[in-house]
Amino acid sequence: MFLDHGIVPLDNNCAENVIRPFVIGRKNWIFSTSQRGAKASANIYSLIQTAKANEIEPFEYLKKVFTDLPKADSLSDIEKLLPISKDFD
Repeated sequence: MFLDHGIVPLDNNCAENVIRPFVIGRKNWIFSTSQRGAKASANIYSLIQTAKANEIEPFEYLKKVFTDLPKADSLSDIEKLLPISKDFD
């Protein structure tokens, strides 16, 4: 296929770069000492990856979440902090 179409890359580096965080995460998750800890790690990891997918810098995102979450009074306030929220800024 790549011989017929010059725009098709000869490698799969793009795909490998996308899955690399999951592979690294998998190696780190074996050190979770409890099911609850593993679930907490997975939740944070999911937030970080969703922030990246929405073109939000993860460190700044988490800093805002950890600052604003204690001030949240309702489910709506919490939902506004999700990286997929249109209200997130």
